[in-house]
This record gives sequence, C-alpha cells and structure tokens, in this order.
Amino acid sequence: MKWPNLKHLHYLVTLHREQHFNRAAQHCHVSQSTLSTAIQNLEEQLNGQLLERDHKTFIFTAFGLEVVERSKQLLAQANELMDFAQNAGDWQAGSVKIGVIPTIAPFLFEPMIREITEKLPKLNLQLQEDTTNNLLKQLNEGTLDLLLLALPMPTPGCKQLIIGHDPFHLVANQKVLDNLNGGLEKGIPDISRLPHESVFLLQSEHCMTDHAVSACGLRHQEQVSSLAASSLHTLVKLAASKMGLTFLPELALNDNILQDSDLVALPTEENAYREIGLVWRNGTTRMRLFRQLAEIISPLTPIPVLD
Repeated sequence: MKWPNLKHLHYLVTLHREQHFNRAAQHCHVSQSTLSTAIQNLEEQLNGQLLERDHKTFIFTAFGLEVVERSKQLLAQANELMDFAQNAGDWQAGSVKIGVIPTIAPFLFEPMIREITEKLPKLNLQLQEDTTNNLLKQLNEGTLDLLLLALPMPTPGCKQLIIGHDPFHLVANQKVLDNLNGGLEKGIPDISRLPHESVFLLQSEHCMTDHAVSACGLRHQEQVSSLAASSLHTLVKLAASKMGLTFLPELALNDNILQDSDLVALPTEENAYREIGLVWRNGTTRMRLFRQLAEIISPLTPIPVLD
C-alpha cells in the first residue's frame, strides 16, 4: 500500500477551506496544475472520488469531506510531531497557539503571558483573539492548538477542561435600579419582572449572550434591547446611558471596567455564572502541556475550579 503524501493532504484541506483552486494554489505556493494533479493522485491512492467537477466548478463528495476531516487530524498530529522532535522531546518547549474569546482575552492576556512566561520559559506562547465559532474552526483545522472559552458550549471532536467559574453581575445606574418594575428585594432585582427592551447584551456571535440569558434567568426575549453591543466596554457605555442595564462577568469587573462610571454592580439571583475552560482536539499528543497550562491559568479566574 502506498501512503498518501502529507503535502497533498494539506493541498486538499486548503482547497476545502478556500473553495477555489487558484486561491488554494496561491496559499500552498504551488501552481494550480500542481495542486490539481495532487488531488487526482490522492483520488487514485485512496480509490475514491474526492471532488465532483463540472467545467470550472466543483463540489466535495461525501467521501471527500470525510477525507478532509481525517486529513486535518493527521496534519495536526504531524505538526505536533515535528514540534516535539525539534525540541528534543521536551514537552515544555516549542510553540503553542492559544485562541481566546473577546470577553476573556482583554482581562487575562497580560497575567497569562506573565505567569506562563515565568513558569514555562522555554515555551513560545502565541495568543489570538476571535469569536468562539472562528476559534473552533481554526482548532479543528489545526491552525490553533488550544482554546480558552466560556462554557457550556458544544465542541465536537474536542476535549473540554473546566478551569474556573466567572459569576455574572447585574450592572446599571442606581436610578435605573430604583425605578425597576417590582423594585428591589434584598438588594437584588427580580429579573423576571424587568421591563421590555431594558437589558443590553452582546451581538449574537458572542457566546456570552446565550450564557447570560441562560444563567441569569432572562425568560422573555422582549426584555432584551434591540441595541446589541460588540464588546463589554460598549455594554458599559449603554448601561451608563440610563436607558437600561446589562450583565457583566466578574472577570471584567475585577479589571476595573466600571472605573470612572457611575454604575453599580449587584450579584444576580442564585449567583449565576459562566464556566471558563480549555478546549483541545481529541487525540492530541500535548495533553501534559495543556494540563500544565490549565494549572497556571486556573488561579487567574475569579473562582478557580480545576477538574
């Protein structure tokens, strides 16, 4: 049996990502004919049709899509092998690419860099900020090694490790709180009785929106304002407008996000929280490193919890 060429599998994965032969060839730094020939060679070696071609268009077959997913895993493991070999088998050395969501990154990047650099000095740390969906895509494609996400969140094909809890707090101007329908009970507003259009949240692509709605007991969509923010700092500005209130994680409050504002933060009913966790691909060879990173990052969360 002749093994498929890893470089050809890389061409296939790139073609699937780009959905265009010329762009894929440019990304792989080869000619379009070289890439096309490599795909044909793979089809012969694997004894199956990867693409259905029609003049200048193509689609991936079901077999081709399965080969793409398996190729991503092989390529990720090959990269890990090369990294391992280049560092003489030292699992604490080499490069690690970590993706972090925007509702965590601004508040943990600095202490993460400081702590990881101090405790793993031979590790080349690379951090990237992006939305959950984009980060999961890059993790599955092998361009990222590890993610720091807010959970719960489905991550098929990946392992999750909870490292901390991040409580939500209701944030508003005191006058807004005083005027809330139903008033205050023991200092905590009755969230179920909040007026329509009174709660500011992040745009839908941010997973914190779903976490806040679920954890804080927002039972009616009409309570949520049509004004959606793109960042936690924008949520602070909206709440400061006295047009409504919002929910912010303790991670942001501990970083003084409310500094120079007249907003107050109150605990939510039942102390609602989101989970903070690390996510990596199943089958990785770097679990020892990832668990070491978990032990380093966990104390930086508001309530450290390590499974």
